[in-house]
Amino acid sequence: FEMGSKDGESDEQPVHTVYLGDYWIDQTEVTNGQYERCVVSGGCSKPKNSGSSTRDNYYGSSGYADFPVIYVDWNQAAAYCTWAGGRLPTEAEWEKAARGTDGRIYPWGNELPDENLANYGNNIGDTSEVGSYPAGASPYSALDMAGNVWEWVSDWYAEDYYKNSPERNPTGPDSGHKKVLRGGSWFNIDSDTRSADRIRSSPANRIDNIGFRCAFSE
Repeated sequence: FEMGSKDGESDEQPVHTVYLGDYWIDQTEVTNGQYERCVVSGGCSKPKNSGSSTRDNYYGSSGYADFPVIYVDWNQAAAYCTWAGGRLPTEAEWEKAARGTDGRIYPWGNELPDENLANYGNNIGDTSEVGSYPAGASPYSALDMAGNVWEWVSDWYAEDYYKNSPERNPTGPDSGHKKVLRGGSWFNIDSDTRSADRIRSSPANRIDNIGFRCAFSE
């Protein structure tokens, strides 16, 4: 598929062809309930905070079991995916799952997001239950790949990585200081929810609009 955007930020260029091996990706972001099972089993450590932007009791509350886990850093996300028998997706795997192979800007197509397609732009002011926007599904039926929470991927960040990215199964730079986040969040404007948009963060960052999903391969 064609990865990147000729109209996007400089770190989304050049657009380049990528070939990926077979893999699966979670249909939704990892939920509080799923993550809590890993904590109980000893495979994960608790999120930094049990609240959310507007809720005091979020993680550990049965009413929010199907909402995305937040306040987890990159290492906590990676540990969960390992516990679940998978791994964090690569940046390329995430982008293909989000936009398919036809060059669409958003998971659902090229039209701007609205309140029926994604949780973005602070229109709710907090996370929403995973899968609440079926109209915003990707070509592979992945949900919430635009908005709700930013998602950790496995790659280190480099602004110029696309200039020398390998054609097959790219995994990002060998080292770095920051990890890539994808997909935008409940707080972000529409341009941040584009499937090609890339941001970076310290892998130790744990805040109220970052979560993740896992990938699996043979």
